[in-house]
Amino acid sequence: MKLYLNGEFVPEEEVKISAFDHGFLYGDGVFEGIRAYDGYVFKLEEHLDRLYDSARAIKLEIPLTRDQMREAILETLRINQLRTSYIRPIVTRGVGDLGIDPKKCPGPPTVLIIVREWKSLYPEELYEKGLRAIVASTRARPPESLSPTIKSLNYLTNILAKLEANAAGADEAIMLDVRGFVAEGTADNLFLVKRETLYTPPVATNLPGITRGVILELARQAGYAVREEYFGVAQLYTADEVFLTGTAAEVVPIVEIDGRPIGTGRPGPVTRDLRERFKALTGRPETGVPIYEK
Repeated sequence: MKLYLNGEFVPEEEVKISAFDHGFLYGDGVFEGIRAYDGYVFKLEEHLDRLYDSARAIKLEIPLTRDQMREAILETLRINQLRTSYIRPIVTRGVGDLGIDPKKCPGPPTVLIIVREWKSLYPEELYEKGLRAIVASTRARPPESLSPTIKSLNYLTNILAKLEANAAGADEAIMLDVRGFVAEGTADNLFLVKRETLYTPPVATNLPGITRGVILELARQAGYAVREEYFGVAQLYTADEVFLTGTAAEVVPIVEIDGRPIGTGRPGPVTRDLRERFKALTGRPETGVPIYEK
């Protein structure tokens, strides 16, 4: 694979980023996770919105215009002859000294675009059987400290929760906010279903996921009631269905939490329905930007 690095396409084994880059030293940067399906980059404009909003929130000036960034992503896919791919654009503060002060990073920011051929985050059998999860003791970052609307390079709390899941032999961890309400998975938004009503935490405590937004829209179109509100662990345990949504995961069911079966202990009908509706949207010009000219 060739990756985009500061205006050049470089073989991945030759990509070099300075040890003094503040993205490496301090996680001072932003990124996006994007998917391409069968020649179309899914919801690219929405991902670009979030990337530039995240950068603006941390006062990071992306050295590419939005149009240039869009073209850089598409050209990286073309050079690697990819049609179905995972795409990760990353923008860091750039090279500075060993202090944290952004003023000591004279610029320019570093821009890296990684692409990978991609099918799914989990094996297909886990989408059919469902994930086993735990509720992590590590809490999600409080919005009073760092807004969850900023998709930054700082994921250490999520990693700590994932370590808890690994230690418990589970597939995933569910994180609570500092008040004890359910916030999110380690890298995905969370939904529960009770009597065919969907519940999901407000984005005040979790990233406003692109896939989350698509699922909310699909659910309403399908006639399901949707409620964005806070709920606790007991509501998880007693839900009919629980599932996660994310760019990499798409829509994946959770069938067990802390050793308790969720609903029937198998992926439920609402989860399966929404997953099929989501899959039907991908790889289409109505929801994606074409990589190649027709």
